Amino acid sequence: MGEGFVIDSHNHINKKSIVNRMSRIIGHMESIKRMVEEDRECSEILIQLSAVRSALNNAGKLLLTDHINHCVVDAIKNNDPKTLEDLDKAIDKFIK
Repeated sequence: MGEGFVIDSHNHINKKSIVNRMSRIIGHMESIKRMVEEDRECSEILIQLSAVRSALNNAGKLLLTDHINHCVVDAIKNNDPKTLEDLDKAIDKFIK
């Protein structure tokens, strides 16, 4: 994660939810790996990969919301342009 997304420096309300989502995503990826190892149908695997991609996007959106509501608000209050620059870079990478 980029510098602007340091979760530990503030009390983000969605931190536990993000960690839980990431744990579920990791478990889901492990099951997809087993599907590949077991030679399951490609279409089934692709559907599961799509579900993981969606879950990752949703976790990213939640993290971005927390970041904007905490870090970016603080950066604006403290006249900190670096945090805003970091956010811009992170969004560029996130939406690619």
